[in-house]
Amino acid sequence: QLQLVESGGGLVQPGGSLRLSCTTSGVSLEHVAIGWFRQAPGKERQGVSCISNSGGNTDYADSVKGRFTISRDNAKNTVYLQMNSLKPEDTAVYYCAARGLMRCPAGISIVVADYLFGSWGQGTQVTVSS
Repeated sequence: QLQLVESGGGLVQPGGSLRLSCTTSGVSLEHVAIGWFRQAPGKERQGVSCISNSGGNTDYADSVKGRFTISRDNAKNTVYLQMNSLKPEDTAVYYCAARGLMRCPAGISIVVADYLFGSWGQGTQVTVSS
């Protein structure tokens, strides 16, 4: 059974950077796409980014394009989300999730694609504040 654990969250000032990690166990990362999602207080969960099993296909929400970068190291069973130029509106609990297919969802924005991911981590808090 696939298990996912997020880490790397914390408190950062506006304009700062954080790198989140999603470490998996139970299933080889070589066979699954991984997505990052976030949920702010009082708001619905939204997709942030996705990466295919090989890393050759990625997708980003418009709100994070140019600031966030998703990557993966299958040998370490880890997917990363490098977050730069952070804004207060990036404050949320961030979750990683696995999809039972190798590619990111097609024909649908990652922002609303959470229902296509079946295994979820417990989340890590990111707070952007001065």
